[in-house]
Amino acid sequence: MNEDEDHRIEQAAREAAEAQAEQIQADVEDAKADPAVQEEWIRQSNLMYGGLAAAGLVVVQPFLTVSPLDLTAKICVIAFAVSIPLLAALLLLNRQEAFRHRVTSSRLVGVAKAIAQASAFVGLTAAFWHITMTAGIVFLLVAFFAVTVHSSGYVHLEYDGTFRSRFPRRRA
Repeated sequence: MNEDEDHRIEQAAREAAEAQAEQIQADVEDAKADPAVQEEWIRQSNLMYGGLAAAGLVVVQPFLTVSPLDLTAKICVIAFAVSIPLLAALLLLNRQEAFRHRVTSSRLVGVAKAIAQASAFVGLTAAFWHITMTAGIVFLLVAFFAVTVHSSGYVHLEYDGTFRSRFPRRRA
């Protein structure tokens, strides 16, 4: 009989957790639809894409006149050859998104964002690695730590205890 009651308690707890997760998901969807949130995403994306493109142009310049390139230099140049055009396209797209006051939901754009950011990251890592392997490893480790710091701060800012009170409840 204790096992049955324990099972019912676990089931009730699981159902409550699922209901809470569904509510949080609905709240997040409401937040995504908020025009102010979308405009802030556009501003942050502009800063990120512009900074990465500028960094790529600066980092690649010394390799324009050097031949032959070692492996890390080749990786750096190829990675930025991928990221710079994508970052430029994403910057232009952000201008259109700002004009329309909404972000696109295109999956192709999502893939392009991931490729552009990842290849810029690979390019920067390879550039530091080209200088010295220690610098490449340190950059890699600190970059992952920085992403963790940003994620933690973002979650605490956006999804604190008042998150749900920012959005009106939907009526069924």
